Amino acid sequence: MKIQKLSAEELLAQYSQGQRNFDAVDLSGDNLFQADLAEINLSGSILRRAYLPYGNLTQANLYKTQLQDSELGDIQLYQANLSEANLSGANLSRANLRHANLQKANLQGADLYNADLSNADLRYADLSRANLEKAKLTNAQLAGCNLFRSRLVDLSDANCDRTTIGPEGYR
Repeated sequence: MKIQKLSAEELLAQYSQGQRNFDAVDLSGDNLFQADLAEINLSGSILRRAYLPYGNLTQANLYKTQLQDSELGDIQLYQANLSEANLSGANLSRANLRHANLQKANLQGADLYNADLSNADLRYADLSRANLEKAKLTNAQLAGCNLFRSRLVDLSDANCDRTTIGPEGYR
């Protein structure tokens, strides 16, 4: 699949005209502060070091999207598909990830301070070394999830099993 470079301005203009399919685009380092991109398809896209705080990506398709080291604080990712996405080093503090699909997502070292992960599907996701201070994991699915060396994790309301790797190793 060929990746097409697209500027934030071009994306926003096309989105405002009703375009929703932007799979395999490169928006690396772009500024999308407070962008309302609900139901957008960015699957297979590159958004490394992108600036998207306070944005709205509700029900977005971000399957296999590369979001390494991106600023995603206070973003709305309600019911978003982030399966197999790479979010390593991303700032997701105070993000709304309720009912999001994060299966097999890479969240190594991500900042999830006060993020809402209620009912999120985190099966086989890599959350090693992630900051989960005050993160809400109520009914989150954590089977096969790697939480090794993650910080300040409260798993009391999460759904873990014997395949879940806790902060100190296997449970």
